[in-house]
Amino acid sequence: MGDVGAQYFANALRHNMTLTQLDLGFNQIGDAGGEYLADALRHNTALTTLYLYDNQIEHVGAKHLGNALRHNKTLTTLNLRDNQIGDLGAQHLGDALRHNTTLTTLNLRDNQIGDLGAQHLGDALRHNTTLTTLHLFHNQIGDVGGQHLADALQNNTTLTTLNLRDNQIGDLGAQHLGDALRHNTTLTTLHLFYNQIGDVGGQHLADALQHNTTFTTLDLRENPIGDVGVQHLANVLRNNTTLTTLNLAWNKIEHVGGEHLADALQHNTTLTTLCLGFNKIGDIGAQYFADALRHNTTLTTLNLGYNQIEDAGAEYLAAALRHNTTLTALHFYHNQIGNVGAKHFGNALRHNRTLTKLDLGYSKIGDVGAQHLADALQNNTTLTTLVLGFNEIGDVGAQHLGALLRHNRTLTTLNLDFNRIGDVGIQYLADALRYNTTLTTLCLWRNYIGDVGAQHLANALRHNTTLTTLDLRDNQIGHVAVQHWDVTLSLTASKETYSARQEIDEFIRRNQQRNKP
Repeated sequence: MGDVGAQYFANALRHNMTLTQLDLGFNQIGDAGGEYLADALRHNTALTTLYLYDNQIEHVGAKHLGNALRHNKTLTTLNLRDNQIGDLGAQHLGDALRHNTTLTTLNLRDNQIGDLGAQHLGDALRHNTTLTTLHLFHNQIGDVGGQHLADALQNNTTLTTLNLRDNQIGDLGAQHLGDALRHNTTLTTLHLFYNQIGDVGGQHLADALQHNTTFTTLDLRENPIGDVGVQHLANVLRNNTTLTTLNLAWNKIEHVGGEHLADALQHNTTLTTLCLGFNKIGDIGAQYFADALRHNTTLTTLNLGYNQIEDAGAEYLAAALRHNTTLTALHFYHNQIGNVGAKHFGNALRHNRTLTKLDLGYSKIGDVGAQHLADALQNNTTLTTLVLGFNEIGDVGAQHLGALLRHNRTLTTLNLDFNRIGDVGIQYLADALRYNTTLTTLCLWRNYIGDVGAQHLANALRHNTTLTTLDLRDNQIGHVAVQHWDVTLSLTASKETYSARQEIDEFIRRNQQRNKP
């Protein structure tokens, strides 16, 4: 579209009194186009949401948009993600926010904003009384910029969400943000994913949360926080009564840190989501969390994926699931639990009545592990989502899962991506779909399903009326791997293959129509 197209839309906005949302993302709009649109916003009284992400707007265009915000009284959301406004552009927008009284959401992700730009935005937050969400993800803000924003938060009374993901904030910046949280009474969500916050920074944030009574979500993924920093955060969880979500994935937490967190969970009564994926808590850490799950009555989601946990750790957690009555989602992907670990989880599922999602992807459970889970789930009445991708499951495992689908009446999503299921295995699953009345999503990406298997599925879908999503990408249908269902099959494919493909598409569309809300 470019600047010329933006001019046409600007002319329309001067006269249109009904359009409330306009998405002009990915359109090569530069500063000139930004100026046209900004001038129109001075007069428009209907538009509430404007998306200008992934364009070529620099500080000049940001200046024009800032001038518009001084006068516009209807726009509530402005998305300038992935432009190039820089510090100067942030200054123009920040100056405008001092006077604007309607904008609630501003997205400045990926805009080359550094500490100086953060300073101008911080100055704006001291005066602005309407902005509730500010996205500064993937900029160049360091400790100094973090301090400017933190100082502003001590007085700001409206911002509820601040996203500082993927910047350069370290322990010093975390200290300033912690100081802000001691006084701020409105911020509920802070994203600090992928910064440079270590144990010291973790301690500063933890100390602040001992006093804060409004904060609910803290995202500290992919920071170098180890067991010492986690100990401070765990101490917070013993007494804090507002934090509901804590994300510590991709840090440096081992079993000692896991013990601190698990001990805290035995006393905490508010945390509902804890993410610890991609750490190193191992079997010992898993045992501590199992003990916690026997006593905790509020945690509903636990992510322990990729934590070097083997079948012994799986046994501890599975035993705890027999008694836990609150956990609804367990993410346990990429742990080498094998078929023995799958057997333990299967035994747990025979008794557990609350878990609705279990992710065991990348766990090397194989056909035997699939059998253990399938046998257990024939009587389970609560699990709705089972993820078994990347597990070396072949035709024998598919046979057992097919038997499961004939009897189970609660499972709605089954993910078998990247396994070893061929035409024989898919026949078992297809035959089960003739009788199953609950499964809505079946993922079979990158298996070994060929033309014969596709025909089995087509035949089954003549009778099935509930499956609405079927992923068959990267199989061997039509004598070549099908990359997407919406591309033409190889010219070497038979008429029968085309017919099967067409029937599958038609039946899935039929089911989607029948099952619309």
